[in-house]
Amino acid sequence: MAIHLYDKFNYRRLIRFVIPSIVMMVFSSIYGVVDGLFVSNFVGKTAFASVNLIMPFLMVITTVGFMIGTGGSALVAKIYGEGDTERARRIFSFLIYTTLVTGGLLSVLGFIFIRPISVLLGAEGEMVDICVRYGRIILISLTAWMLQNVFQSFCVTAEKPGFGLVIMVAAGLTNIFLDFLFVDVFKWGIIGAAAATAASQAVGGIVPFCYFAFPNSSILRLTRCDVDLKALGKSLTNGSSELMTNLSMSIVNILYNYKLMNMYGEDGVAAYGVIMYVAFIFISIFIGYSIGSAPIVSYNYGAKSIEELKNVHKKGIVLICVGAVSLTLVAVILSPVLSGVFVGYDRGLYELTKKAFALYSISFLFAGFNIYASSFFTALGNGFVSAAISFLRTLLFQVAAIFAVPAIIGDDGIWLAIVVAELFSIAVSIFFLAKNKKKYGY
Repeated sequence: MAIHLYDKFNYRRLIRFVIPSIVMMVFSSIYGVVDGLFVSNFVGKTAFASVNLIMPFLMVITTVGFMIGTGGSALVAKIYGEGDTERARRIFSFLIYTTLVTGGLLSVLGFIFIRPISVLLGAEGEMVDICVRYGRIILISLTAWMLQNVFQSFCVTAEKPGFGLVIMVAAGLTNIFLDFLFVDVFKWGIIGAAAATAASQAVGGIVPFCYFAFPNSSILRLTRCDVDLKALGKSLTNGSSELMTNLSMSIVNILYNYKLMNMYGEDGVAAYGVIMYVAFIFISIFIGYSIGSAPIVSYNYGAKSIEELKNVHKKGIVLICVGAVSLTLVAVILSPVLSGVFVGYDRGLYELTKKAFALYSISFLFAGFNIYASSFFTALGNGFVSAAISFLRTLLFQVAAIFAVPAIIGDDGIWLAIVVAELFSIAVSIFFLAKNKKKYGY
């Protein structure tokens, strides 16, 4: 039976509705992990370290997609909740067309400046050429990558989370198969890995675009529209927390790589790369829940269904807390296995990665609550509070912790910096949730 945004949600119905978004995000992270596995095991740790140096830059320029998707879907869901379906479709269409134009411009600029940016990020010698080759191929599919990020949110708003899951699975399987074909069979090295990723992004972005371009069974479709700068501004402002999150993560990753190059050399960057790949699988569960539940929050806020808003929020807190404890235990227990899969071929790098990941995993106890809190305020249309939580959590607290924690407890502090940052962020999230409780009625 189909589940609609206007339904009354118990735990079972809520979990059924968000499961496709969770699986979609997990699968997305897994096919990213597979990409890293092929590069590390078949191309080598220098190529693996190079990919992890240039990836933060590539993530930075795709943040516009996350911003438009999360901020725009909240706006569209709210307008749909108010009963104006046609206006919701026009705004949806304008945001998709804006993504197309923006993606093209960013692709051209990135293609031109990729080499000096690689050097600026710390690449040296052979690593520079690897960064450039990998980055330019990914930039060819940048627009599709941005569309994929946008449609992750809009598929849920369109009451088609299952369709979004199917698209992500198709994109992931494309990447995995082509990684095997291009890297293992054809021996194309880093070019093969980049081509496989680019092809998968094309699937993830172009297929849903074609679906919404024609009449379909969802509440959304691409139509003629006017230039609605007010709606664009609202979407960008409301989605600024996602921009801040992804931008800050990229900046912090760059800072981590710089510090780790000085502390451990190439092995430090490789170890951190493994952690980022694997950690995103765990974090993606929280992100998936937040993406999946956000349109429900936006709809009920727009429809002024305060009791249902309160109900969904309360159940969300419970589910996030249960997930946080469970995932932390799993991550710590599996840290030797997960590290060995990536870098078992190098004993020293394996030992460093295993220890680092076990320490880093403690942060999962707190990260889910902070991710949910930021997304919750985005869904309510409060971009300022959402962005404030994201800015403090992903940038200010982490940057301070990267310098302060190792200075206090030694080298292991670099891996515990994220734990300290998430702890401080919990206090901020609780403060904003308590402060705005009466305003929104949750």
